[in-house]
Amino acid sequence: MSNIYDTANQVEREIRDLAEFKALEQAYDEVKADEEAYKLFKEFQAFQQQLQEKQMRGEEFSDEDAEKAQALATEVQTAEVINQLMQKEQAFSLIVNDLNRIIMTPIRDLYAD
Repeated sequence: MSNIYDTANQVEREIRDLAEFKALEQAYDEVKADEEAYKLFKEFQAFQQQLQEKQMRGEEFSDEDAEKAQALATEVQTAEVINQLMQKEQAFSLIVNDLNRIIMTPIRDLYAD
């Protein structure tokens, strides 16, 4: 019988070999190579994190939060290298969602009475 953690580690290694992951990695390298885009991307990530933390604490988003989110989203949309990164991330996330669906099948089956 195999160790589930060995299997998980094998999946992690295989994920790194996927074409979709390699494309995501390359797109991120391109963002990092563009100093202005990288700075914007990091600011966008940090702001998203702040909003998630507020949401987890049950806090409402302020008008200022909404305005900043809109401004950052607009700015991010104008950066082609970031758009490419987000497209690659979306393609990769489809795989992650599929894996999650497969892994969670025993739980769904358990409760499907």
